[in-house]
Order: sequence, then C-alpha cells, then structure tokens
Amino acid sequence: MTRDRDKLSINVAKLYYRSEYSQQRIAEELGISRPSVSRLLQYAKDKGYVKIQIMDPVEDMSNMEQMLVEKYNLHEVRIASSTINDENEIKKYIGIKAAEYLDSIVQDGDMIGVGWGTTLYEMSCSLLPKALKGSQIVQLEGGVTHSKWRNYAKDILENFSNNYSTIAQYLPLPVVFGSREVKEMVDQDRHIKRVLEMGSHANIAVFGVGTVRPNALFFRLGYTDQEEQTRIQQIAVGDICSRFFDADGRICNKELDARTVGITLDELRNKEHSIMIAGGEAKVPAIRAALKGHYANVFITDQFTAKELLKD
Repeated sequence: MTRDRDKLSINVAKLYYRSEYSQQRIAEELGISRPSVSRLLQYAKDKGYVKIQIMDPVEDMSNMEQMLVEKYNLHEVRIASSTINDENEIKKYIGIKAAEYLDSIVQDGDMIGVGWGTTLYEMSCSLLPKALKGSQIVQLEGGVTHSKWRNYAKDILENFSNNYSTIAQYLPLPVVFGSREVKEMVDQDRHIKRVLEMGSHANIAVFGVGTVRPNALFFRLGYTDQEEQTRIQQIAVGDICSRFFDADGRICNKELDARTVGITLDELRNKEHSIMIAGGEAKVPAIRAALKGHYANVFITDQFTAKELLKD
C-alpha cells in the first residue's frame, strides 16, 4: 500500500513539476480528486522525493562578496552581475556598480583621487550626479601621451569633476620619464609637487588594474620600447597606476618604478577608501596579485571574475 502511494506521489510530482500540469488536469488524467493531488504533492516533498531549490542571484552575490572579503582581508566587496562573460560588457557593469558604491560613501570635503583606463572611464560615465562642497578631484598618475590610443585620463577627470560640481587637479605629465633624474627634477616643480601631495592625501582613491598582455593599454600608449616591455612581461603580472608588480603583489621593476609619476602603491594601502575596480578573465592573475599586495580595501568586480578568484 505504501509502495503504491509512493509511486503515485512520484508520478503526480513529475506531472506537476516537470510537465507543468495543473493540479486539476492531473486529477482528471489520473482519475483522482484535486485535494488528493495536493496531498500527494505534499507527501512527495515530505518523503524527500521532491526538493525545491530557490536560486537567488542577489543572495549568491552576497555570499561571494563575503567570501572574497574574508579570503583577501578586504573591508568591502561589490559584485556586478554581467549578462555575459565578455571583457567589454564586464567593464560596463563594473562601472555602474562602482559608481553606485562611490555615491553611497562620498560626502562633502572628500578628496577623490582617480587613475585612468577603460574600466575607470566606464565608471565615470555612470556616476550619479551629486554636488559636493569643499571637495576636489585629483589625478593619481601622469596622463599625457602622444599615442594614437586614448587613456581617457582627461575625460575621466572631467567627468568626475563635472558630476560632483567641483575642481579637477590635473597631473600634466607623462606617466613615465626616460630617466630617474629628470623625473625627480620635475617632481620638485611647485605645481606638480602640490598635485602629487593632494593625491597622497586623498581619502578616496579609485583605480583599475592593468595586465602585461601585448595589447595592454600601457604598452599601446608607447611609454616603453620593446626591450623594456619584454623585461616587464618576464617578471610582472600587472600594474596599478602604472606601477608593475609580480604574482605576489610586490613591485618588481624598481628602476621603472623610480621613473613613474604618481601615487605609490604603499600610499594606496593607507587610504580610507582604496577602491579597485577590475574584472575579466585576462585580468585574474593581476587582480589576484594586487589583492595579495593589499593595495585595495574595497574591490568591485563581476561574478565571473569573483568565481575565478575564489577557486584557489
């Protein structure tokens, strides 16, 4: 008798959950009453023949965010839900999520330092308008280039300053000089020194992560020759604000680092809000190394990248 009821309840469950029959139709098909169908469905669930699993993408994101916080000792993580695992699409969704996060923390009197790059540009286009009092936007790294490629440095700074109705402080220099001596001499210029100090004292820093792929924006901008590019690619996995680091997150080319104009990675560690926005399969090694280096305390990414970072 019990076996017959078990079999009947399983058949009812299959018709209801798999074939999507209504309870009334099941009753008609099997020649039983509708209340009997309802009781058999409940019996199937009670016996464990039917298990209902609710997939909540919001809750899933929240779980991954907390796991990343714990794994990499971060203050906060925000994960954007990208429709597809495509680098350009991911940048758009990360940009929107980063803009929303910044809107939630920014307030009057904040000094906001910004890097450059395509992901940061997407964020700057998605900022939520808010007029700030006593605040300024400052460029964290030199942005002048004579390449045909755009680094969006000027666009990003303008978008931020216009959005927050405040003043932008430009760093009108290339990000890398040919020699350490020239770079150090330029650093002593009164205006340049002031902008660099503002970047150092900014309580909020927003920046992306670069790779060492041949098509990486830093290389396309022509800041290094082929020989130096090859040396970088042999030891580095990525960069933040054009400062290159190895797989453990350590600066790996001190000679190049000494010629680089802008905020140092050690200074990023001490920010109240050090916000790293990055995603995409190709950037996973660089992002992982940056997180190991603890250069960010807030990380904004996408669900595909988050899953990769949680694998090891």
